[in-house]
Amino acid sequence: MNWRDFWNRDNPIYVNERHKVLHYDRIARGICDLIEQRDWLVLDHGSGEALSAATVAQHCGLLYLHDAAPNVQMRQHLRFDANPKIVVLSSASLDAIADHSLDMVVANSLAQYLTHAEFEALLDFWRRKLKIGGKLVLADILPKQTDMVADVTALLRFAWQGGFFFAACVGLVATFFSDYRKLRSTLGITSYDEHEIHVLLASHGFAGVRAGHNLGHNQTRMMFVARAQD
Repeated sequence: MNWRDFWNRDNPIYVNERHKVLHYDRIARGICDLIEQRDWLVLDHGSGEALSAATVAQHCGLLYLHDAAPNVQMRQHLRFDANPKIVVLSSASLDAIADHSLDMVVANSLAQYLTHAEFEALLDFWRRKLKIGGKLVLADILPKQTDMVADVTALLRFAWQGGFFFAACVGLVATFFSDYRKLRSTLGITSYDEHEIHVLLASHGFAGVRAGHNLGHNQTRMMFVARAQD
């Protein structure tokens, strides 16, 4: 099994439907805040199910969604094909996006599931597809000193505020015994320090800064906002 296989099937990451809905709602509202013009073309790369994508689409000209997991793509098609402002992309149609056509790319909670080489290849891909001055948002980047206690605390705080605290407690136990924990130990999960991200961005044609907050509920994770350079 690899990470795509894991995300392609039911998994214990979301402890119940309320958790999933609130998670995607928070991500969508954060993305909306980053869109500067109503006519922007936006790509959510590694989008997951993107349950609140319609909210994002209301704030931009066109929203592209891409997730590598085929079952996730299928659910996206069922949910969004009737929306003229949302386009669900396969890997082939992702590659076919015109160069220098996108105004913003969002990659939330994606880098940790890629090798360094895969991440660098995507930086080159995003640089090619973005307009000069286009915005790249790298969110939920795991810092080198990942604190599992802080991660659990952030989830439980989110669960308490969102009304699914008991389910979150049960879900943490399920995650401990799940394939996710096994995959983290076998495939690994990629983390970066702030300096590494700045070096990678600069070496692939971007100039960026660390944002003051992360898109998701876990503020121990990092977010960077960069611009494609000429």
